[in-house]
Amino acid sequence: MRLTVPTDFEILRALSDEKRNNAINIAAEIDRNRSYINTRLPVLADFGLLKRVGPAPNSGLYAITEKGQLVAEHQDVYEDDSTDFETFIEDRLTSED
Repeated sequence: MRLTVPTDFEILRALSDEKRNNAINIAAEIDRNRSYINTRLPVLADFGLLKRVGPAPNSGLYAITEKGQLVAEHQDVYEDDSTDFETFIEDRLTSED
């Protein structure tokens, strides 16, 4: 998983209230370009950190996943090159089950 620091973490934190939101609102909240946020949201969804939610399939609404919450909370571990971040997150996910 290749994340863009700090923007991807800012997106995850903006959604960490567990409410759904769209690119225009997230961009305004974190003071970033909307079109750039539109490119990052599907990438984060592909990583399993966000999920696309309704009411319509192409509504552009996203919500954070459990994995996304963990990633948002551990930016410091992601930035530590001595740690395998994906293994770290997967270990946390399986220990919570």
